[in-house]
Amino acid sequence: MNKHKINTDEMKPSYIYTYAYHETERELCLLELKCLFGQQPVHSSMLLSHLRLEPGTSPFIHLRLDIVTDADTLEELCEAASRLQLEEGKTFKVLCLKEGDNEADYDERRGIERRIGARIQGQAQMKTPDVILGVIRVGERWLMGICEYSDRSWQERRQKPQNYSTGLPVLVARALVNLAANDQFASKGKSDSLKLLDPCCGMGNVMIEALSMDKNIRGCDINPLAVRGARVNLRHYGYEEDLVKLGDMNMLAGTYDAAILDMPYNLCSVLPAEEQKKMLRSLRRLAARAVIVSTEPMATLLSESGWTITEQCRIYKTGMSREIWICK
Repeated sequence: MNKHKINTDEMKPSYIYTYAYHETERELCLLELKCLFGQQPVHSSMLLSHLRLEPGTSPFIHLRLDIVTDADTLEELCEAASRLQLEEGKTFKVLCLKEGDNEADYDERRGIERRIGARIQGQAQMKTPDVILGVIRVGERWLMGICEYSDRSWQERRQKPQNYSTGLPVLVARALVNLAANDQFASKGKSDSLKLLDPCCGMGNVMIEALSMDKNIRGCDINPLAVRGARVNLRHYGYEEDLVKLGDMNMLAGTYDAAILDMPYNLCSVLPAEEQKKMLRSLRRLAARAVIVSTEPMATLLSESGWTITEQCRIYKTGMSREIWICK
């Protein structure tokens, strides 16, 4: 556990988000959180913020804690808990979160839960409570709030009717959408009304995650088999199959707020640099900014194609890694 001095008196956070990642996705997780909240987390498992996001927005976020009270000591928190007014008839459960700066072990956390729960006016219910009250220690203070858990239904889309073995995992696809549509540039406007483009959409993994998040996205692919598969997948999840078109991205017209481009590749052939540059220049014409994914180094090609890299990270997979660039 990281030990950081966090001055909650200065920050007065309204929300705490707990998150977790596999080590191979660490850089992507931290970059996505930075784009969503406009700040890097300073703790390895939680982020304090004034921004209220649905916890299911990020595939890395486990829950959002809506802070209702805080105290210097655990005894003061118990006293504050005795003054809580739960909605009439609502049952509750107290959960001492293992994230944060509380070094208590399992048995000690259960003891904290019982201690606080005994002071709350209302009916406790351990299995199916109406309200889960989360307790966490941040720096030198104890905080308590209402737990809102992440919607993890996106995990059900890991296995689609049509798949590429090298296709982007659903977790990565979801994070890429957030990099494209939910950074500070987007959040100041209306990220849900941004026009997004996936010009090499493959089987539609990114498109489906964007659509599940109520984003406005269109896709195309030069491969008719990919387009056919993407349409099957879109239809399977209840989306319009004509959102994806057959076509070469170099021939596309129109303008988009942002694009997500997973550069084509396979193990038998490598796309020539000039062809890659042509695609990147076409993308520059189509979109004001882009999230670009590649298995190859592309910094020089991006610069030569007129893009400026603002952020970058890497994700790892057995025998392969992908570079991700946010460009404008």
